[in-house]
Amino acid sequence: MQAAVTVTPAQIPELLLGLATVRPVFLWGAPGIGKSSLVRRFADSLGLECVSLLGTQLAPEDLIGVPQIRDGRSVFCPPEAIARDEPYCLFLDELNAASPDVQKAFYSLILDRRIGSYELPAGSIVIGAGNRATDNALARPIASALVNRLTHVHLQASAEDWLVWAGEHGIHPWVTDYLTDRPDHLWSQPPKTEEPFSTPRSWHMLSDALHSFGPGIDENTLKVVVHGTLTPAHAVSFCGYAKIVRHTFGIEAILKGDASWPSRLEDRDLLYYLAEAFRGRLVKELPRQKEHVSPSLRQTVYRSKSLLVQLAEISVEVAQTVIADDVDGQPVLPAWFLVEAARDMPRLVETRR
Repeated sequence: MQAAVTVTPAQIPELLLGLATVRPVFLWGAPGIGKSSLVRRFADSLGLECVSLLGTQLAPEDLIGVPQIRDGRSVFCPPEAIARDEPYCLFLDELNAASPDVQKAFYSLILDRRIGSYELPAGSIVIGAGNRATDNALARPIASALVNRLTHVHLQASAEDWLVWAGEHGIHPWVTDYLTDRPDHLWSQPPKTEEPFSTPRSWHMLSDALHSFGPGIDENTLKVVVHGTLTPAHAVSFCGYAKIVRHTFGIEAILKGDASWPSRLEDRDLLYYLAEAFRGRLVKELPRQKEHVSPSLRQTVYRSKSLLVQLAEISVEVAQTVIADDVDGQPVLPAWFLVEAARDMPRLVETRR
């Protein structure tokens, strides 16, 4: 299902309060962005127990129950997890990953709030959640009859929301500080190949590992852990950031001339991270029009071009990332700076083309 309008995690509680209390809701979103935890926290806020049913692990009889003979008649008895006397939140996780027969078994529970003769207690709420087919996750088509029985809400990851949550839940400071600088690395599109990719959940996993190993984690172990949880490009960048934190060596020292670009081959991840930080600084400080460059800023321009030349002497490929266009092929740095870069570093600009 395609998202016409998306919401952030911070918007979910108010939306669910208005929607889920009157009609069943289906929460769509990519893997690892916190759908399940949001539903559980919402149920807690209402004082309701959250009963989770995982669609991929259910058979129809797990919902309908098994027949028993009462007064000479067969009666289906729903399972204890569903048949409760007090109101609760029924969370149908990975609903669209369930088999068609299981999805059919959900129909009456979602529409009529009942299974056989059992009816959900007044005040109960029903919320479903699932991944999208575009996320390369297990997802089956949902019949139109079931689609029409649900209100659909599409969730997107938000670095701002997640960092607020992270600050309240003891997420490792390396993770929070890094994502404060690179919020675009919180989530990446699931790859078509079998490899790790960055999500709020994988960053949480990395945080747990960093806490577990402690500050004495060696560089090789750190690489294993980071590359085992994050998108490869994000992993390289984070390892570079970790070197800066551990060795108090950063872009500020390079800009001031107190340090030079790391040139060792084993520090290539650090070099990439510093180049990204350098690019971010240029984007932030350079005006779009050259006439707006002040005399003091002109010194920064001279220094920046000198640093770019030094970087290219170590690695043309890394230096090219500083002046590269964005994903849409549009220049990120001001045109006048790129022209000066072309004049001073023709080889670098030719490689960029």
